Amino acid sequence: RPTIDRELLESLPNLKVIGNSGVGVDHLDLKMISNFGVKVTNTPHAVADPTADIAMALMLASARRLVEGCQIAVSPDTKCFAVDWLGVEVTRATLGIIGMGSIGYKVAQRARAFNMKILYHNRNQRRKEEEEAVGAHYCEKMEDLLQQSDFVMLVVNLTPETHKLIGKKELGLMKPTATLINISRGAVIDQDALVEALQKKTIRAAALDVTYPEPLPRDHPLLKLNNIIITPHVGTATVQAIRMMAEEAIANILAVLNGQPIPSEV
Repeated sequence: RPTIDRELLESLPNLKVIGNSGVGVDHLDLKMISNFGVKVTNTPHAVADPTADIAMALMLASARRLVEGCQIAVSPDTKCFAVDWLGVEVTRATLGIIGMGSIGYKVAQRARAFNMKILYHNRNQRRKEEEEAVGAHYCEKMEDLLQQSDFVMLVVNLTPETHKLIGKKELGLMKPTATLINISRGAVIDQDALVEALQKKTIRAAALDVTYPEPLPRDHPLLKLNNIIITPHVGTATVQAIRMMAEEAIANILAVLNGQPIPSEV
């Protein structure tokens, strides 16, 4: 993608709008862009369902050790299947969602079908009827959520406040049987602390759709662990979502150019 820097903005005097595909705008300097009188839009509606789907996929795959199991099933060295090769259950487990925006809420809707106990931590508490619709309980302190959850799901925007939100201290508060799932941005986790926590079995496992950087260097210690699943930032990588994102981005751009109300302005 093009780098939106001062030089580029100065070279485009007629620029009115930057239509970002996807919801995250941590790669854009919003203050600098707005100083040029340029509007920024994103596509939150297109991304919510597929990203919530990948969250569930990562949770289930990690809990039931699907990637490892697939390797065993197809390996030429496999003579028999071990009877003591066990995963953990998602049904009736406690899910802690950090960031209860539209994606976090859609994760909660899906988790409810698994009879999960749902906790969430957010800047603002959701309305009572929204909480009741998915059976979610608000944790004012993130520490309370970390201590109680079997699965901790990160669904926050990357901002200066959320940079390395999960570090050594936070990982230490989690249950040794807990799994950390990240579908937001890689830099929300202190990756060095995560490597240590997974090596020392401070937590059971991690499942990440995002890392920092992407892709990780091929000699990165996270790639050598067997209690982690990493996917290549595919939260919105579906045929339908890519098309919807393009349509949503175009609708935003046309609205700005035509002086109409903007569906999704950042």
